[in-house]
Amino acid sequence: HVQLVESGGGLVQAGGSLRLSCAGSGRTFSSVAMGWFRQAPGKEREFVAAYKWSAGSTYYADSVKGRFTISRDNAENTVYLQMNSLKPEDTAVYYCAQALVLRVWPVSKRPADYDYWGQGTQVTVSS
Repeated sequence: HVQLVESGGGLVQAGGSLRLSCAGSGRTFSSVAMGWFRQAPGKEREFVAAYKWSAGSTYYADSVKGRFTISRDNAENTVYLQMNSLKPEDTAVYYCAQALVLRVWPVSKRPADYDYWGQGTQVTVSS
């Protein structure tokens, strides 16, 4: 059984930074990839970033490229999302997710391709 727990969200001014954490238990690191997604009110859940275990590769949505960084800590079974230069449009609930199978090459950006999800953490960026 896999459990993912996000933390680190909060309220920050535009231009500020936050670091989100996703702590995993169970078969977390036997997956092929971990992803971060976000969902703003009235909008669909969208891809933010992904970390592919096999090659240590990282992938980002165009909207966050250069501002966000996804990383992992094997020892702590944790995946991080460092978010810098935050904008009001980054406001959303952020979710981490685990993919057990690689359904799309090189990595899926579709929520439906991820098998386990955390409960989400709210990020609010004020202007």
